[in-house]
Amino acid sequence: MKKGKKLYEGKAKILYAAPEKGTAIQHFKDHATAFNNQKKTIIEGKGILNNRISEHILSSLNQIGIQTHLIKRINMREQLVKLVEIIPIEFIVRNIATGSLTKRLGIEDGTVFERPLVEFCYKNDELNDPLVAREHIYAFGWSNAMELDWITEQCFRINDFMQGMFKSVGIKLVDFKLEFGRLNQNGKKSIILADEISPDTCRLWDALSDKKLDKDRFRKDLGNILEAYQEVARRLNILHEETNIKTVEFGKLRSIKVRK
Repeated sequence: MKKGKKLYEGKAKILYAAPEKGTAIQHFKDHATAFNNQKKTIIEGKGILNNRISEHILSSLNQIGIQTHLIKRINMREQLVKLVEIIPIEFIVRNIATGSLTKRLGIEDGTVFERPLVEFCYKNDELNDPLVAREHIYAFGWSNAMELDWITEQCFRINDFMQGMFKSVGIKLVDFKLEFGRLNQNGKKSIILADEISPDTCRLWDALSDKKLDKDRFRKDLGNILEAYQEVARRLNILHEETNIKTVEFGKLRSIKVRK
């Protein structure tokens, strides 16, 4: 599929215009960043894995009635998506306390919440994506009460589904980030899930050992970043496509016959 002009470039993805009006091509880069781009490197093959994992999760969400921007995966690095106006809020869903939450509030790392916690962050790299309250969102016109209530409910639905999916393959879904966008299609306006869901945007721990299977391996200099992402794909049974990545089971070498 022929790419048009570049519409947007972020830390991990590039968005290009697609031939059909109202659609775009989302390209996954190999860049790894942390601490608002203060720490960065390139991990060859990471974009391929994030593309595949995100496609699998978003397709599954589409199938249970949660509308997403995903239309289809085009190739190993790219997806065809619906073009939306992104709401400038990151919705953070937390099941277990870790990361910035423990530092802000002094909560013990690993504390399991009785009910999932949803936090709102203003999507602005220059300001380090600050935590905001509902009142900020209303006051600055980023969203209204009806939209925000609906999105929050979707966050809980997505969390329920993803917790079950990951639990079935021996992974704890600790927390994750979601983004939503406004879609204007055929004269109808709606809000749908956008961006990606991958080990870049989720914290995933092995259910038995609590080993990190996500971007925290890069943030905390734990090593084996690509292997951890491969392990997530392997457990989800989606590591089938032939790639230029050396396939390694997390923690030890493993030979896998791959096919196209």
